[in-house]
Amino acid sequence: MTGQQSSNASAAKTKTPKTRAPEDRTISAADVEAYLREHPDFFQDHLPLLDILRLPHPTGGAVSLLERQVALLREKHRAMEQHMGELVERARDNERMGQHLHELAKTLMRAENLDAVLALTQDALRNELGAERVSIRLAHREVDDLHALTTSELATFDPLFSRGKAQCGRVPAEMLDVLFDDAEEIGSAILMPLGNESDHIGVLGLASESADRFEPDMGTYFVTHIGDLLAESIRCHVERAHAAA
Repeated sequence: MTGQQSSNASAAKTKTPKTRAPEDRTISAADVEAYLREHPDFFQDHLPLLDILRLPHPTGGAVSLLERQVALLREKHRAMEQHMGELVERARDNERMGQHLHELAKTLMRAENLDAVLALTQDALRNELGAERVSIRLAHREVDDLHALTTSELATFDPLFSRGKAQCGRVPAEMLDVLFDDAEEIGSAILMPLGNESDHIGVLGLASESADRFEPDMGTYFVTHIGDLLAESIRCHVERAHAAA
């Protein structure tokens, strides 16, 4: 075999490996999203893309990404303005309630007797706080039958005294029956125990025909303070009456 034939045979035995073509892999939306999350500054280096990207608009048509971002910022701004407005209005309401509490405290200090305390408190709750129905019932013999609680009636409110704070919304019907003559017409109420679990002075009740007027999750800060003022005033007049007897 000649040298040329030997070289050809050797070349035939040695096959050159074929180069594999790169895979034609389709980039998915998830790939794009993952990349942009890993490179949040991507558009900073490719600003022209922001002008050609189009996003659907809720009112129809399409807008650029920049326009959509501006719209979102405006929506957030409007939401923040609305929230700030609500906070300001709430602050004004709290200021008004604080003033009402101050006036009630001065009124109770001027009350000459227990009957005056009850009458002045009910007037203040109706006229200044807009309460539709007000009931104050006491566990003391020093008040008239209209405001007095019998032993069995007082026992109805044991769960309220055990709770130790105001109860709002749909309160037990048996409690409403004791406090209000038209209990069946009441849609919602707030009941405040006067005193504590060991010293049952009485119960303050505010009620409305509307089921939404007093809701279970509403704040009871001011009602609690009204109850505390009323309870302390009642206690003082009862002790004064006992001392004078």
